[in-house]
Amino acid sequence: MLNGDPVKLIIQIPCLNERDQLPATFADLPRSIPGVDEIEVMVIDDGSSDGTSEVARSLGVHHLIRFARNRGLAAAYVAGMDACLRLRADIVVNTDADNQYSAADIAKLVAPILAQDADVVIGDRQTDTIAHFSFVKRVLQRWGSALVRRASGTGVRDSTSGFRALNRRAIATLVVHNRFTYTLETLIHAATLGLTIRNVVVRTNPQTRPSRLFRSIPGYLRRNGAIILRSYALYWPLQTFGFLAAVLFAVGTVLGLRFLYYYQLEPNVSSHIQSLQVGVGAIIMGFVVALMALLGDLIAGNRRLIEELLARMRRIDATLDHISQGRHLGAETLERTAAETWRSPSSP
Repeated sequence: MLNGDPVKLIIQIPCLNERDQLPATFADLPRSIPGVDEIEVMVIDDGSSDGTSEVARSLGVHHLIRFARNRGLAAAYVAGMDACLRLRADIVVNTDADNQYSAADIAKLVAPILAQDADVVIGDRQTDTIAHFSFVKRVLQRWGSALVRRASGTGVRDSTSGFRALNRRAIATLVVHNRFTYTLETLIHAATLGLTIRNVVVRTNPQTRPSRLFRSIPGYLRRNGAIILRSYALYWPLQTFGFLAAVLFAVGTVLGLRFLYYYQLEPNVSSHIQSLQVGVGAIIMGFVVALMALLGDLIAGNRRLIEELLARMRRIDATLDHISQGRHLGAETLERTAAETWRSPSSP
């Protein structure tokens, strides 16, 4: 129990054409977890064309969200989190539909939250030990996680892991601005909000299909690299643009001093004019970027206020408890199936 109240866990599974993989993933989910009184499963069908939603209903999932067309993993994740908050979930565990992660480790994920020792728990796959990961992918995973740790100031060891647990505070406050994936941006955002993030070592299952999130290593680098840079500029604009302004000022100053040095040696010879021109241009650009840093910091202050209002609105909306079968959440619907909630044997 959390603060003496019964604990409700929702396991959400974003899906895109996972008709063949979903049954095994669903079958492995735990029906009871120590410290958790109720467990429900939510499938977010991201515009599948292979009958994933029908398979989910036949399996007995408790909630189903279906997009009319494919909107991407980030949109599916956000829609699921919003619905989980409305459904009064105390903890949400996100897992992949391809059964990549060992469902038996869900209990390990939620343990720090039950102990009130974490707001977000990330499943560490120990990517260096995954057999089907190529050498290049292992190196990229290691470097990418190190970059996110540096950008966010956290100790996350597996930043791209989608196997994670969140408490109500994290569900209500975290937002995703990009349309590609939620994994990196939510970690950086969580760090700016002061949420407590923990790592838990988890196991993985043998690969059932190739990853659909990216088709090539260059494409993965391009999209995830852009997300990290954009997130850093979004959440720390003063530091980001301030650094660029300092570099431009330094370049301009060095080139200006170079021109003055040679001018002092030969005042009657007009040489090294290019250094003066480039140096003045760099200093002017430095002033412009410094103004951008100040403007970005002001905008970031307004963004923080808007995000706080959004979090409050989410909590108020969840408290109203207007969820019912067929409730509309924008362009999609949240369907409550007839499946019975999985309850702990000790629950009333």
